[in-house]
Amino acid sequence: MEEVKVTEAEVKPQVRIYVAGKQHIRYVEEILTTIEESSKARGTGIARRSPDYVAQKMIEGKAIIALCENDFAGFCYIESWSNKQYIVNSGLIVNPKYRGMGLAKRIKRFSFNYSRRLYPEAKLFGLTSGAAVLKINHELGYRPVTFEQLTDDPAFWRGCQTCVNYDVLTRTDFKRCICTAMLYDPAEHPNEVLEDLDKI
Repeated sequence: MEEVKVTEAEVKPQVRIYVAGKQHIRYVEEILTTIEESSKARGTGIARRSPDYVAQKMIEGKAIIALCENDFAGFCYIESWSNKQYIVNSGLIVNPKYRGMGLAKRIKRFSFNYSRRLYPEAKLFGLTSGAAVLKINHELGYRPVTFEQLTDDPAFWRGCQTCVNYDVLTRTDFKRCICTAMLYDPAEHPNEVLEDLDKI
């Protein structure tokens, strides 16, 4: 009998990415638990969000969720600051079961392209201490910047209060921290071509 060879692509689980809605609120607790556990494992800080906050993001169509059938695989959400002049894709997390498959990059690409459609004039920025996210941001066209080049909206910086490194931020008068600031300015990308969300 002839041996059937199975390729790696055929055994990988099929994960799809969606704009989250009300029907995904049931995943909120699992999402927040996964974020918390990942932060502890890495020993890094994180801006914590309440279950109500994340659920509201889903209701508003400002969250991205990755699912393998009905199994939670990954997540991030979208925030706007300074009267929608600045946009942040926050809370990027991948369920440990689905790591090592390039899913974080797919979620980031999806949220980036979706955000660019929602807010075509806005600058996108991020604060991260994760090397993988820095690499993904760089590939999307973000560049490292100083904190002064980000939003001055006090509400954004209040979100950092739950981070274990908040004292570093306050000691430097909000000029630097453990995180690296990165910015995508659409004015610097006049030939930008957005990806089709269904193909990410």
